[in-house]
Amino acid sequence: MERPLLVLCIDRDNDIYEKGKVSGPVIGREANVNAALKLALADPEDPDSNTIFYAVKIYDKLKKEGENAEVITLTGHKKLGYSADREISEQLDRIVRETHAESCILVSDGASDEEIIPVIRSRIKINSTKIVFIKQAKELEKTYFVLLDKIRDPYYARIIIGIPALLVLLLSASSYLGMSWQPVGIIVGIYLLLKGFGIEDYITSILSDFRFSFGNPSWVAYVGTFVIFIFAILVTYFSWNNGVGMGFAGEKLVANVFGNALPIFILAALFAIVGKSIDSVLEKRTFLITRYSLYAIALILAMLVLKTGSDWILNYKPPYVSFSDFFSVLLIAIIAGYVSTNIVRSMRTDMLVNMKLEGKEVINDHGTYIGKVVGINGIEGSILVQTMFEKKYGLPFNLITSVGENIIVKTGI
Repeated sequence: MERPLLVLCIDRDNDIYEKGKVSGPVIGREANVNAALKLALADPEDPDSNTIFYAVKIYDKLKKEGENAEVITLTGHKKLGYSADREISEQLDRIVRETHAESCILVSDGASDEEIIPVIRSRIKINSTKIVFIKQAKELEKTYFVLLDKIRDPYYARIIIGIPALLVLLLSASSYLGMSWQPVGIIVGIYLLLKGFGIEDYITSILSDFRFSFGNPSWVAYVGTFVIFIFAILVTYFSWNNGVGMGFAGEKLVANVFGNALPIFILAALFAIVGKSIDSVLEKRTFLITRYSLYAIALILAMLVLKTGSDWILNYKPPYVSFSDFFSVLLIAIIAGYVSTNIVRSMRTDMLVNMKLEGKEVINDHGTYIGKVVGINGIEGSILVQTMFEKKYGLPFNLITSVGENIIVKTGI
């Protein structure tokens, strides 16, 4: 069998999925033309659609010359950097493995895709590189227009505009309340820490699940969540003042606030989880209840450990808590978490076996297309997925994070 020559187009920031809602990798002439059209309609100023059309043009020329060629668009991640490079490399590894291709023609818009060339070259020979420039000054493309485009992107706007705005707002509020700059530094430092370690994206992905409509009965739970959350903030404020009045300082002051406010914050989160569980039942997506159950269990166990820890640090009134008490609660929480997680996973497996999954498309949480479900193996606890190249392999149930019109699996697939 003759090995195909790949015409690779790179969409490093995954605009095809973010704007056009097309999952990558996009394989074949028709699929690429459709993806480019959807992207062009969603954002006519995006150069990626022109790059895809240029790749299709090269593909057509090769086919006329009798070449065994295939046109493929690889997609990265909206955050660029390592996340995008990893996603592209995983897609390329899978394509090379399934097509046995040895060489390619790389088509790029030249903006940030040049950084991915070493990753591509490490996996497949690059016969030629075509850089597509929109007909305007190249210097302007790489400065003013690129900067303007990034500012319009919500992800970069949060960094370029959001962080300075947050800093100005906090400094102004701190000055108005007669406070020093240290609390502002702590808040900004925590935010940057969450962002730097990717925790912000994880929290955002969880919170994005908690959207509600007054058309659903679950809105009562969400209103309850809001009321309890406001009450928890007030308890935090009064606990801090009372702790200062009682002479607490340092870790004892923090422990006093934690011990009083944390259970109320957890209660607010549990109300939100109840609301989402109601939505899942009404939307006939009961599979999601297993995920929300794990959230609830994790919150309750974390509250028990942190509440016991704060009582151990504080220890100003009976019943007194010793370190052995704290360690025992920690050990019980670990065991309970392990047992409950396995029980919930077993329930999830039973639910998946009984669901009609065959024929559904499988994509990962970055929007990358994996294949279609062609079978279910309840004994091994996996789904059988067929790729575009008709290769089949099993995916364990524990990689599935959501089941709706499509099946979403964890990144890395």
